[in-house]
Amino acid sequence: MLLYALVPFAYLLGSISNAIIVCRLMGLPDPRTQGSNNPGATNVLRLGGKKAAAITLLGDALKGLIPMLLAHLLQAPPLVFALAAMAAFLGHLYPVFFGFKGGKGVATAFGILFGLSWMIGSTVGAIWLFVAKVMKISSLAGLSAMALAPVIVWWFWPAPELIVMQIVMTLLLFWRHRSNIQNLLRGKEGKISR
Repeated sequence: MLLYALVPFAYLLGSISNAIIVCRLMGLPDPRTQGSNNPGATNVLRLGGKKAAAITLLGDALKGLIPMLLAHLLQAPPLVFALAAMAAFLGHLYPVFFGFKGGKGVATAFGILFGLSWMIGSTVGAIWLFVAKVMKISSLAGLSAMALAPVIVWWFWPAPELIVMQIVMTLLLFWRHRSNIQNLLRGKEGKISR
């Protein structure tokens, strides 16, 4: 069935590591072996600057956005949205094409939320921007926004499947950020560079 083919498609799309591809194409070091060793936009920013990071960020967000837009196009029920969202997110975290060693998932999660509803994505994005502006710490902004995301999903689209999906995504995102959380507690987490 076409609807459920969206789930493996979302996982395979999520498994494309934009950070690794961008770094290879731009002649930068492998982000899995330099900086924070994380194949994500923040580490690419450290290694290659704003242009490389912006391309990575956009690519990672699109991995979450595209499956959600396709689900809307197919008029999928909430369960398919939830399964496709989790598949894209897990693909980013555990990519089949890159030895199941992926990023931490913030950009892909944002793509998913914007794809579910522009109101959900905009609200979560506004929280990220506010915390980032005030505290100047990217990981804290992402964690704060994702901690509130289940409530925001519930407010705008209270389907149980989507709420459970967002709770699981938030828990996985916190797990992937455990070293950042330790650094935050020690006051050693890096600030957003200008």
